[in-house]
Amino acid sequence: MRSRSTHRSVLYATSLCLFPIHALADSPPAERFSQMFTQGVIGADFRYRYEYVDQDGFDDEAKASTLRSLLTYQSAPYGGFSFLTQFANVAYIGADDFNSTENGKTQYPVVPDPKGTEVNQAWLRYVRNNGSGTFGRQQIVLDDQRFVGDVGWRQNDQTFDGFRSQWSWDSGFALDYSYVYRVNRIFGQHNRTVQPAQWSGDNHFLHLQYNFLEQHSIVAFAYLLDIDERTGWSPNNSVNNSSDSYGLRYSGVFGMFSVNASYAHQTDAGGSYLDYDADYYAVEGTAAFFGLKGTLGYEVLGSDNGVGFKTPLATLHKFQGWADMFLVTPADGIEDLYFGVAGSAGPINLAATWHDFQAEQGNGDFGSELDLAATWPVSKQWNLQLKYANFMADNDSSYADTQKVWFTVQLKI
Repeated sequence: MRSRSTHRSVLYATSLCLFPIHALADSPPAERFSQMFTQGVIGADFRYRYEYVDQDGFDDEAKASTLRSLLTYQSAPYGGFSFLTQFANVAYIGADDFNSTENGKTQYPVVPDPKGTEVNQAWLRYVRNNGSGTFGRQQIVLDDQRFVGDVGWRQNDQTFDGFRSQWSWDSGFALDYSYVYRVNRIFGQHNRTVQPAQWSGDNHFLHLQYNFLEQHSIVAFAYLLDIDERTGWSPNNSVNNSSDSYGLRYSGVFGMFSVNASYAHQTDAGGSYLDYDADYYAVEGTAAFFGLKGTLGYEVLGSDNGVGFKTPLATLHKFQGWADMFLVTPADGIEDLYFGVAGSAGPINLAATWHDFQAEQGNGDFGSELDLAATWPVSKQWNLQLKYANFMADNDSSYADTQKVWFTVQLKI
């Protein structure tokens, strides 16, 4: 399977040589069908990352040197139709002393970046007036990605097979509906050990947004997940992630201040073996002052009957600390109180965030975390970043002290 995927990638790259190479961007509409192809655009995105993990409970540190390569071709629109194909490859070009979740190196901490080549996106889109429909394998990112995202931090993206339709009106309303029958997860298409590479099922994402005043919006959403059970896998790795979540989200800007607030209620659904009702709520405020940006936030994922509020399709790295200690919500739920500050020193963007993690039920103290980042956008093509996360577990916590360092170089052409 791996060799055939690689072969397809080579054929794809060769076929692109038949067309002129432009920077990846929207093309003007084609006047003839043939121009749909010749006026298409090509893009390449290379992201090298070195990741280091030192975690209590492991004698060895993880060291991962990986290169993610994306090759994309997007056609010009013709008669309202357009299409996109994108191939992704993750290769190891140095140290590979880490548990990728599919390489069997369990003596090391996990860095979930399996190597391989696959079709990352392949979709057909039709646009007319204020509506559009997209069918195929695609990225879907909704709001801040707390419920649905592409997990873009990892070297393997999360993508969705299905149909997405979007409408917008001059009144300020926008409706976004997706039906997803397969989730292509970050664990690689050959994962047979730790996590299923894919989830199949009948999943519905309904997102209605109303923009009012100048910089204010409210969203009503329903994320209905019905994930099929997988033979050979624990229900917690498949069907028990089925849930119905209904919620609201508000975003607003008041001069130098901005506010985001969310609430959702979740119940088990589909063929889940679980029985629970749990709430989610979050509020975050930011303020700009003296060239700095300060953030204060409080996020709670509740629990019921020993089951924590689930967000299995989220871009989880964005939330509850970069050390990724809480990718699965604890049975007692979790409260995350955090504050941060961001600014710049010359061309370098700097950010620091502190988290305090408590159980939502009971008096449990999970620990705290410090996150630091320095990002240098050298140009439109080049970007450099250095990140650090230090999770410090409470003495009575079941979590382990963990330090992580990432150095990333990205080139887009």
